Amino acid sequence: MGPAAGSGTARYLVYFQYLGTEFNGVAAVRGSQRAVGVQNYLEEAAKRLNSVVPVKFTISSRTDAGVHALCNAAHLDVQRRSGQHPFSPEVLAEALNAHLRHPAIRVLQAFRVPSDFHARHAATSRTYLYRLVTGCHRPDHLSVFERNRCWALQADCLDVDAMQEAAQHLLGTHDFSAFQSAGSPATSSVRTLRRASVAPDAGSPFILPQENRWILAATEKALLKQQHQTSGSSPTWSGVVSTAPSTVPGASGQLSAIDFQNPPDGSQH
Repeated sequence: MGPAAGSGTARYLVYFQYLGTEFNGVAAVRGSQRAVGVQNYLEEAAKRLNSVVPVKFTISSRTDAGVHALCNAAHLDVQRRSGQHPFSPEVLAEALNAHLRHPAIRVLQAFRVPSDFHARHAATSRTYLYRLVTGCHRPDHLSVFERNRCWALQADCLDVDAMQEAAQHLLGTHDFSAFQSAGSPATSSVRTLRRASVAPDAGSPFILPQENRWILAATEKALLKQQHQTSGSSPTWSGVVSTAPSTVPGASGQLSAIDFQNPPDGSQH
C-alpha cells in the first residue's frame, strides 16, 4: 500500500548494482547476526535523507549470498518535513551514493513513481546470467580480476549444442518444484521460463589463451528459491554441476536486468 494522499510523501523507483561477494544476499539481515545484506547499507545511507518516517527499501528481486547484480531495483518512500519540496530523482540518487558506506554498491538512477507503484509486483521479467570458464582447471588459477565473477569448470570444452537443446525443454510454464531448495516460502512452484541460452562470452579482456568463457542466460517473471542454482546442477544442463555462489567456491551468478510494465520515461532496464 502506498502513502496516503496529501501526506507529503514521495515514492521513488531506484536502480542499483552491487558486487555480492561480501553480502549475505540483497535482503536486509535484521538482528545481531554478523551477516549483512545490500539492503542494510542502502537503508543506512537513506537515514541521511532525514525522512520523517524511516526509509525502507522494497526490493524487486532477491539475490542469494555472493550473487552480483548489474541492475536490481527497489521502491522507497521519502517524507520530507512540512514546507520542504520532495527531492528530485537526481538529488536522491546523488545523496544515496554520497552516503553509501560500501564501495561495492552503487545507485544507478532514480525516478518518481506513483504512490501505488510496487517494485516487486510491477516487474514483468528478470534476467539472470551465469558465467563459466573452461580450460582453467583450478579456481585459484583464474585471473584475479575474474575471481568471484565466474566459475572454473574442470573441463576443456562444453557441448554447447547439447546444452542449448536441453535448455529448450525448460522453456514455457512448468512446475519447477524439483528445482527449488528446501524451505521455499513460495505458495506455488509453477513458473514460466521465457528464455534460456548458452553463448560464448567475449566480454572479458582477462582471458588466457587456453581459456574460454560462456554465459548461461535465463529470463522469467519470477523464480523459486535457488531455482536457477539448482537447475544448473541438473543433468538437463548437460553436466553443469552448479552455478550457486553459496555452494561452489568462486562461482558467480548475477541479476542482469529487470523490466517493468509501463515504466517511467527512460527507466526500463
